[in-house]
Amino acid sequence: MDLVLRNATLADGRTVDIAIAGGTIAAVEPALPQRGAREIDVGGDLVTPPFVDAHFHMDATLSYGLPRVNESGTLLEGIALWGELKPQLAQEALVERALQYCDWAVARGLLAIRSHVDVCDDRLLAVEALLDVKRRVAPYIDLQLVAFPQDGLLRSKTAFDNLKRAIRMGVDVVGGIPHFERTMADGAESVRVLCEFAAEQGLMVDMHCDESDDPLSRHIETLAAETLRLGLQGRVAGSHLTSMHSMDNYYVSKLLPLMAESGVAAIANPLINITLQGRHDTYPKRRGMTRVPELLAAGVPVAFGHDCVMDPWYGLGSGDMLEVAHMGLHVAQMTGQAAMRLCFQAVTETPARILGLQGYGIAPGCRADLVWLDAGDPVEAIRLRAARRLVLRAGEVISEAPAARARLRLPDRPASIDFRLERLKRAGQ
Repeated sequence: MDLVLRNATLADGRTVDIAIAGGTIAAVEPALPQRGAREIDVGGDLVTPPFVDAHFHMDATLSYGLPRVNESGTLLEGIALWGELKPQLAQEALVERALQYCDWAVARGLLAIRSHVDVCDDRLLAVEALLDVKRRVAPYIDLQLVAFPQDGLLRSKTAFDNLKRAIRMGVDVVGGIPHFERTMADGAESVRVLCEFAAEQGLMVDMHCDESDDPLSRHIETLAAETLRLGLQGRVAGSHLTSMHSMDNYYVSKLLPLMAESGVAAIANPLINITLQGRHDTYPKRRGMTRVPELLAAGVPVAFGHDCVMDPWYGLGSGDMLEVAHMGLHVAQMTGQAAMRLCFQAVTETPARILGLQGYGIAPGCRADLVWLDAGDPVEAIRLRAARRLVLRAGEVISEAPAARARLRLPDRPASIDFRLERLKRAGQ
């Protein structure tokens, strides 16, 4: 064996040893007898497959302040800012910013990202840049690209031709933004056209859908119906779905079974949804994030995405999916133990399934992509935004960090608190 991780706690609570050979997980068992060329005792800490970001905009990342700051902080000003910035974009700068973000991602154990890339610039400069980035980061990040008609498929004359060109160039997924079309009818038509194209090409679909406070923005219904009509079950995701937060409960009671039947996945973006929605409200203010617990209860897969990091829409962020999960469980009021674990799954296992990642997981035969977290379980990992002690890609260490936690241990009570930061010093002691 090339490497054996001893005394690892898995997300389901099992304590195991993990043996790695040739970049693949060879065995996952308690007290493995096999010895490794290298052995690491993780001391009962959590070891998990890598984090997965199901919704991001890498073409805009780290562009905060270009050409100016979003003073209102609103979605519409962010879109306007992006329109101002696009003519000024340079491919080299796009690549440089994206690669810097990928470095951040690796350090945080984020090894798979689905990024939307704007195709409404006829130059397709951002598409070329991110395809270059995809090739460069392939040894350590799975980067999946979505052809995204940011300005609207039908309201932008060349958007559909550009989207087709982007797919031919190597972009993976068909995107859309029906609520940004000029009319509800145009939005529904864009969903139909895009889903038919995806079905013809054998592609997955991921649409920005109903990113609005308007309860009558109901394009997710059309997306689910088209998924059923065209046999796209399991290949379609609706991102944001924030209008569902404001919808009538009776309508939602019909919508959720339709989504479950269609196999459409939901991707919420807690940090950004809570920031951009409810901007026209006085008080009470709506949270804006979609109905995560209700979607999960109906059997709809739900993932969390980061969406934005230091771009025209959001001036914060660091690529930490534990921060995303932390916000998600608060906004969705998912603070029970089982619910918090579902939020951890929303940034690991669930988005991995949505993206169709091969060899993901901790089982024999899976690729040895692993993260050792400075925490004992998923809930503690979220609470502490735990340090990533080791990040492995195909069994090779690609990032490591020291322990940095204040862990509460409750073995038999009374509890003792183990501070792995610098010991607190008191006067006279």
